[in-house]
Amino acid sequence: MDEFVVADCGIRQLHARFVDAAWRQDPEEFGGCFTRDGEWKIGGMLFAGREAIADACVKLLGRCSHIQLIPAPHILEVNGQEAQGRHHMLEIARMNDGSTAMTIGIYHDRYAFEDGRWRYKQRFWSLKYRGPADLSGAWVPSPDYGAFPGGPALDEVTFTSLKPGEGK
Repeated sequence: MDEFVVADCGIRQLHARFVDAAWRQDPEEFGGCFTRDGEWKIGGMLFAGREAIADACVKLLGRCSHIQLIPAPHILEVNGQEAQGRHHMLEIARMNDGSTAMTIGIYHDRYAFEDGRWRYKQRFWSLKYRGPADLSGAWVPSPDYGAFPGGPALDEVTFTSLKPGEGK
């Protein structure tokens, strides 16, 4: 039980660091949330390694003047120095052009304890919604992986957006 409590605390701090780094658009801290060989799968893209993930922070978050990530509590399974989790996330963004967007999705995470703290080994973004804050936009027909610990295959590709006529 102590192993779980310590890991849970460390992983909650990791989520807080990720949210803070995204808000501040701090590529070094953002990349530092991942293991040296970590992977971030989002929007049909794969970023592998801290440097690529830090660059992706600049590329993707740089389109926003402000982005607030609002994480829900995670579901967690711990096995020694590794863990697996599911983490629901709400994102509210103001883009550089003045437009706004709200995104809802689920992160399917694998964690590892590295260099004295918990980090993401793999983050897989499962997009559910992107559109107006009143939820009037289309929902993405992405897979339902069932109850935790169900999740995507390690080589699965993330969904990027809706095709015309898709969503509900």
